[in-house]
Amino acid sequence: MKFRPLHDRVVVRRIEEDDRTKGGIIIPDTAKEKPQQGEVVAVGPGAPDEKGKVQPLDVKPGDRVLFGKWSGTEVKLDGEELLIMKESDILGVLEGVVAKKKAA
Repeated sequence: MKFRPLHDRVVVRRIEEDDRTKGGIIIPDTAKEKPQQGEVVAVGPGAPDEKGKVQPLDVKPGDRVLFGKWSGTEVKLDGEELLIMKESDILGVLEGVVAKKKAA
């Protein structure tokens, strides 16, 4: 299924963090927090400004981003868990980092 977000909404795939600490201790699933990093999957065309002109978004598909802990709405599309959030919920783009695919 193809999904296109509207206005200034962004679809993000969470990027799972390593399940070990730097010292080699394995973190159990019950102690893990939800990742706050993700890869942008799709973006909307942008939100209209006061004059009605559409302002394009600053993020693009493939960008690796940081977002707030409680940001977005979780949805399941084609069996994959994704987040839909407004661009304003994104705290920043991680430059020079390639997003890793989540191991299935």
